[in-house]
Amino acid sequence: MEIKRVVITGMGAVTPIGTGVQKYWDGLMAGQSGIGPITRYDTSTAAVRMAGEVKDITPEDHFERKELKKLDHFTRFAMIAAREALKNSGINMDSVDPYMFGTLIGVGMGGIMTIEEQHEILINKGPNRVSPFTVPKMIPNMAAGMVSIDLGLKGPNSAITTACASATHAIGDAWRIVQRGDATAMMCGGAESIVTPLSIAAFANMGALSTSNDTPEQASRPFDAKRNGFVMGEGSGMMVLEELEHAQKRGANILAEIVGYGLSGDAFHITSPAPNGEGGARAIAMALRTAGLQPTDVDYVNAHGTSTPLNDKLETMALKSVFGDHAYKLKISSNKSMIGHLIGAAGGVEAVATVMTILNGRIPPTINLDNPDPECDLDYVPLTAVDSKVKVAISNSLGFGGHNATIVLRNYQA
Repeated sequence: MEIKRVVITGMGAVTPIGTGVQKYWDGLMAGQSGIGPITRYDTSTAAVRMAGEVKDITPEDHFERKELKKLDHFTRFAMIAAREALKNSGINMDSVDPYMFGTLIGVGMGGIMTIEEQHEILINKGPNRVSPFTVPKMIPNMAAGMVSIDLGLKGPNSAITTACASATHAIGDAWRIVQRGDATAMMCGGAESIVTPLSIAAFANMGALSTSNDTPEQASRPFDAKRNGFVMGEGSGMMVLEELEHAQKRGANILAEIVGYGLSGDAFHITSPAPNGEGGARAIAMALRTAGLQPTDVDYVNAHGTSTPLNDKLETMALKSVFGDHAYKLKISSNKSMIGHLIGAAGGVEAVATVMTILNGRIPPTINLDNPDPECDLDYVPLTAVDSKVKVAISNSLGFGGHNATIVLRNYQA
């Protein structure tokens, strides 16, 4: 079986610091925080009152009113990002085979907002008032389903739910689908919108979220000694992956190439990473092996970097385990310092940022890194962006349940 090269030809983004890839990238370069007080519901009795909300979308600008009744926020975000990615790719759907253009989208939790709203209606108004659209709004696979319907993508259509690793698994698995020839192109990435009373309370009560409500812009501080939990974010990051020859024939603007993918299971704990970050290390090592690259070939790491005490320490240990002395030469940063943790969408928006890093030769900063943790002693590009040529980069995602995923991206070389 011929193994095909797979390139990225389009991207889309919906984030707490801007909708659209360029606006998102400009925000990252400026070190802009998208974290602020929650505006979506009353937080007066809540322990956590902040999140990274998407602020610049007017739904009626993107969807008809009757369609909005059928779409949870996470699906809306996926569709908006996918539309941008398709437009950015330059693909004309009238001139490609729709049966060879598929969809694979990662979602961590799906329509929690819909579940909460409809449960309240059930309790207060009775079962006859529950919306008939409840099920299609809440199920996690509906992001992939609606993107497929919206864009006319009739190829492989699937969804992945592996918590915070969902989007990276989706991108990696979509890469494999194109590699083996089961599709010519794939729309892939992740979407999530769980800034809701139940979701925030649940994460807060397990001790996962930061409680720095008085200084929300400074609450997400990966690798900092004073970090005290992650900050919830929402949005979507999408990519068009395309078989190289197909992209070349239509004269596509090739953004970058995916060359490796690794995944592993911790088999350790429902929420805590494996000791010494060994599960994440295995995913990174596998990704480099499938790419045919040495650790010294890597220039940049887009870290999972959640701002939780355990993750940042153990991800650092994983990087040292794989890269050895070269770990200290890597540029590493966490987009979550600015946008929060987008759960199932995290790997999608972070992959978009990684491609932009390769294209622009500029590393996004890790903001709020004012007091480096002595156990996190690598170069996390603190506070401000820096210029640095990047040929090869990896993006890590680590999820509850012990799910680990890493993709390897490189600058396109004909």
